[in-house]
This record gives sequence, C-alpha cells and structure tokens, in this order.
Amino acid sequence: MEERSIYQKVETNECSNLEKLEIELLLEGIFRHYGLDFRNYNFSSVRRRIWHRIQLEKISSVTALLDKVLRDPQLMEKLFLDLSINVTEMFRDPQFFKVFRTKVIPILKEIPVIRIWHAGCSTGEEAYSMAILLHEEGLYKKVKIYATDMNEHVILKARLGRFPLHKMQGYTSNYVASGGKKAFSEYYKVVSEEVEFHPFLRDIIVFAQHNLVTDSSFNEFHVIICRNVMIYFDRDLQDRVHHLMFESLSPSGFLGLGNRESISYTKFNQLYQEIDSNEKIYQKMKL
Repeated sequence: MEERSIYQKVETNECSNLEKLEIELLLEGIFRHYGLDFRNYNFSSVRRRIWHRIQLEKISSVTALLDKVLRDPQLMEKLFLDLSINVTEMFRDPQFFKVFRTKVIPILKEIPVIRIWHAGCSTGEEAYSMAILLHEEGLYKKVKIYATDMNEHVILKARLGRFPLHKMQGYTSNYVASGGKKAFSEYYKVVSEEVEFHPFLRDIIVFAQHNLVTDSSFNEFHVIICRNVMIYFDRDLQDRVHHLMFESLSPSGFLGLGNRESISYTKFNQLYQEIDSNEKIYQKMKL
C-alpha cells in the first residue's frame, strides 16, 4: 500500500519543499562523492527517475536512497543509468538529415579537412547515420566524426556498431526518407539477431567519453550535432553548454539541435544565422 501511495504522489507531480531538499542533497552527494553532476538537470525529469529507482530498490525515501548510494557503487551505477537519457535511432528525424544533405553538405565540400562532433551520441546510431551520409556525398576521405557521451556503457556499445535486427525496417524507412542513395542493407551484415555495420564506417568515427556538464572543449569543429540533449537541462546548464558549443565551432561552423530546442532564448541568438528553422540548423556568423 505504501509503494502505491509513493507512486501516486510522483505521478501527480506533488513535490514538497522537504522532498525537493532531499533530492538536492542526493544530487549534491553524488557530485561530491562520485564526481557525477546532475544538479542542473531538469528537476521533474530527474525526480521521476529517482523515484523509479526508489521503487525498484524498495527504499522508503530519497534520503534513504542517498544513504545507500554513497555506500554502494553498484547501486550508484544503476541510478547513473537511470539518470542518463539514451534515446536514439538511425537517421532519427529523417528531414533533419535531408536538409543537412541539401543545405550544409555543399558548403562542407569546400573545406579540405572536416571535423564533426556528435555530442551526446548515446549508442551511436546518429553518428553512423552521418558517416553513411558523408560517404554518399563523397566526403568520406576528408572527414573525422567525434562521437561523445557521458555514459561509458553506451560508448562501448557504440564502438561495436551492432544494433538489433528487428529495428532495421524502421531504420531503413528513415534512411530512405532522409534522401539515402543506396539500399540501406549494403551498409551492414546480419549476425544472428543483430546487424553489424561495415568497419569502414567506424574508421572515420572516434567514440569517446565526454561530459557536457563538466568537461571543456577538446577541438575546433566545422559541425556540432547536439540533438535532444539539452531538453533535459535547466536554463543555466543550457547556457553553459551553448557557450561550450559556440566556442568549439569554427568560424562559419554549423550547429544542429533537436526539434524541441532553439537558440532563440540564448545570448548567442544574434551570433548565428538560421539555415533551417524547422530542423534547427544554424551557422555561426563570422565576427
């Protein structure tokens, strides 16, 4: 009966000042003890995931979860996976890739060496999608894709280039809608219940762990793709990440955001020109 009342409380978005304090202390404790910073993530999203873990562990309160998390690294690992958002697919939002082909690729073709950063790449589907697109557009030999995520587990999976076979029908539809020029099946082989993408695609991708919350820039990029990542951040953290990306873009570099994201409310609004309003693709203006 107690578990049901806890669940109903979370579902109705009731949050007392005491509970808010408990969650803030939990996130502060995680940061101080483990160096993982979720303090500026969207509060309601973090709260839901914390209570999800509380229910699974049959714990009575947020404070009890904090006590266990600080003493049990394995439980912290479970909570970390709960708080890490990993939602992606091949050629996700196909129109984005189609617009990228028509409006960005012609400009990139004038650049001798191209660096692209996929920030928050999750298990790598969108990075492999970009590799396929660049291969088809004749840019394969002069591009390097840097695909990063804060979650080491998804990075390890991304490096394998293996994805469930049952998802290929949907991924193929996305590929065709994005303007794909070949048969999608040419890019992978079937291995049991999975598909493995051909190694030549992985050869131009560097997968690495990087935390947008705590880490600094590591290169200058002609394109930064950070889609549907900042919707989980609060406004202060969004501002910090926008600053990081602006500083990481080369002059006239391109920024691609998710369809629920925008630069219109940021201090960088006047420093980009809009390439496509629907697909949230922007170009950094030369100062």
